[in-house]
Amino acid sequence: MKPTRPIKTAEDYQRALRRVSELMDQADELKVLSLVVADYEAQHCSVMPPGPIEAIKFRMEQQGLKPVDLVPFIGSRSKVSEVLSGKRELSLAMRQRLHEGLGIPARSLLGTAKVGGERD
Repeated sequence: MKPTRPIKTAEDYQRALRRVSELMDQADELKVLSLVVADYEAQHCSVMPPGPIEAIKFRMEQQGLKPVDLVPFIGSRSKVSEVLSGKRELSLAMRQRLHEGLGIPARSLLGTAKVGGERD
């Protein structure tokens, strides 16, 4: 396949039209194939929602936050580090503050992990 280039002649124009037609046919095939794959996945593949830590990290990435920015919601820098590394469970109070302060859906923060009982 030749690289795309400016149209300078009638022949270039005809070649471009043929290529556009080919791409449109491929786009239709891609749409149909995507629907078939999505249908299969819906029936056979279960996608687990992200856990609380993944939800926090995602929000941090979205808002350009650093771990130190989580101190008001989680506690000390060491607690933030322990939570993000999975060494410490989030307490219910931490989850509530993260939900209220960063807008992380409570459903994501509750996840499937058990709620820690430690005080913060």
